[in-house]
Amino acid sequence: MENEPVEVRVGVAAVVHRNDQFLLIRRGKAPSQGLWAFPGGSILPGEPLVNAAIRELSEETGVSGADPRVLAAIDVLSPAGADTPYHFVLVPVLMRWIAGEPVAADDAEAAGWFTPDAMRGLDAVPTLWSVLGDAQGVLGHL
Repeated sequence: MENEPVEVRVGVAAVVHRNDQFLLIRRGKAPSQGLWAFPGGSILPGEPLVNAAIRELSEETGVSGADPRVLAAIDVLSPAGADTPYHFVLVPVLMRWIAGEPVAADDAEAAGWFTPDAMRGLDAVPTLWSVLGDAQGVLGHL
């Protein structure tokens, strides 16, 4: 097929909660530049998923999390006809906040804590809602 992604890339999202709030970043680079998302990025060769989520969280926000728990695996596909096709497998990792206040760094242009109600008004990546639902489901059972 024309315009197929060259390879599938695996990335992580750090889904950090503090009381009734979740940490989000506004992405500063493509794909999804300008949209709100959970902090995250690519996994380095040989790096365990959980370690990648903790590293990306620190690099993008300066925040530290603990008690990581893998939530799911989600296909993120470029829209039909995209100039640069992509296929990511996103692995959200739920963790609780332990230290630091968010400061946008690396490829984040903004960062902050949001309640789920406040998230509804944000221009966000489509995966945000399913990941948030998974996180709330797990947190309701802890």
